[in-house]
Amino acid sequence: MSKKKVITSAFSNLYTDQRIEKVCRTLYENGYEIELIGNDWNGAEEMSRPYPFSRIQLVSKSLKTAYFEFNWKLYHQLNKKADKNTILHANDLDALLPNYLMAKKLNIPLIFDSHEIFSEMPAIQGKMSQKLWRCLEKIIVPKIKLMITASSGYANWFKTRYGINPVVVQNAPGKLNFNQGISENNPKILLYQGAINPFRGIDKAILAMHHLENVIFKIAGDGPRKTEYEELVIKENLQHKVRFLGKLHPDDLREITLNVDCGMSIEENGGESYYYSLPNKVLDCIQARVPLILSNLPEMLNIKNQFDVGEIIKNHQPLSIAEAIKTVLNKGRENYQAELEKAADALCWENEEVKLLQVFEKASQSF
Repeated sequence: MSKKKVITSAFSNLYTDQRIEKVCRTLYENGYEIELIGNDWNGAEEMSRPYPFSRIQLVSKSLKTAYFEFNWKLYHQLNKKADKNTILHANDLDALLPNYLMAKKLNIPLIFDSHEIFSEMPAIQGKMSQKLWRCLEKIIVPKIKLMITASSGYANWFKTRYGINPVVVQNAPGKLNFNQGISENNPKILLYQGAINPFRGIDKAILAMHHLENVIFKIAGDGPRKTEYEELVIKENLQHKVRFLGKLHPDDLREITLNVDCGMSIEENGGESYYYSLPNKVLDCIQARVPLILSNLPEMLNIKNQFDVGEIIKNHQPLSIAEAIKTVLNKGRENYQAELEKAADALCWENEEVKLLQVFEKASQSF
């Protein structure tokens, strides 16, 4: 029996969204007919994929109206493209409503993939928009039959809140057969990779550079706090120690990650979405066999308790961050390799995609 058609949709310009790319590639390689729909918010860089994709053009100038416009246009796209032989795959709460309505209309399966707890993101806390997203979540999520999410903390949160049992599919990179030598950098390189958002500990790490010698802090990514943090670097006279690399293609970022001395994932407790997160950068660094400094949040502690892949910071004071970085650099990347190797074997996409395919197989059988 031939595999079903899958329409994957997300409020994303798709270019750097590694989770969506991995999910679609896995489904495509396993015989599903894939169509991916995103949008052109924050740009529409050129992309090449082996399956069809499109970006909904948005005319909105503010994010609030962009969400409404995207959901309206996405519903009409799904209405044209979906049929009785389709599985709908909605990524995050901001793409869920049109998928839910279409699944109901056609009586077809819907898989909800929650990359985070969208309604508890720091950017919307205390705002009217948070009430709207929470209301939408409360109405739809308890009715979802098939759901995946990115960490066990998220899964437990959704189970406690809505009585649903999501399957955990961590956003791990593909297994990297690491056979390159470990580079000796002088000065040493600390890397942050990801969105330049609040509560990521980036500003505190910048200030920690006052307490470190012979270390360069590279920041790969873009986001709403980039200008503020660039100004902080100038104000603190740290231009010789901090470099902004901008938004990079995943392949280019991977190349950089492979050659640094220490990664960082020191998210602050900016609400439940951050508290229970397992950031991509943790798994990316592990796969590149790079030790990290980590926050003492549940998912990162869980990894540290299983594998000695780095150091937990005591708190977010710049001096404490600097001390953790010094510990990693003094110990040396080579001394973390055995544990990083074990972690890389366990925390890879090849293990995660097995669970993903089981969920889509279940959806296929529900026709």
